[in-house]
Amino acid sequence: MQETVYVKASINCVVYDRQVTLGDVLKIECTNSAIVRRIKQMDLYSFNHEHAVAFSILKVIERIHRDYPNVDVVNCGEQDFVVEYVKSTAKSPVLEKLKIAAVSVLVFFGSAFTIMAFHNDIGIQGVFEKFYEQITGETKPVVSELEISYSIGLAVGIIVFFNHMRNRKLSNDPTPIEVEMKKYKKDLSITKIAEADEKGHKEDVS
Repeated sequence: MQETVYVKASINCVVYDRQVTLGDVLKIECTNSAIVRRIKQMDLYSFNHEHAVAFSILKVIERIHRDYPNVDVVNCGEQDFVVEYVKSTAKSPVLEKLKIAAVSVLVFFGSAFTIMAFHNDIGIQGVFEKFYEQITGETKPVVSELEISYSIGLAVGIIVFFNHMRNRKLSNDPTPIEVEMKKYKKDLSITKIAEADEKGHKEDVS
């Protein structure tokens, strides 16, 4: 009876070893477990100086057919995919905290400047003054309940929107930043694949 092997690759695969096997980047399923084990051990690529390479699933199927010419290979994933090599090194806790602190300071002051520039463009101070006079009939003081409640509401709105406060999430949904990072990574992989197609630099499997 002819065996069928199902393979699935994500558009971007991250590996931490220079010697990459099919099992490192593919999900493989077959009723014959021996075939699955053998395919997972097949060499795919060996990284040298590059950190990311593009592959065609057709080359993967060709590699499988070298050892199993009579096996039907069904692709359930991407037609082309990128394998990214990340060198695994021990990270310094102090350095990581310094990076987080630096990014936090930049984000805080950058966001504050953006909010102030937006408020200045729309003339929010004048809006507050007119609204206060219409409601109370009096001239608005320098700091009123409007500014205080608006500031509190703005902070709460940012926390709710970004669904994240320190190491905690308000819900199990991914945060907007996580969504945008996923989109960026996918677009980056698509661009790398397109560049490899244009230059004819898609890598052959081992």
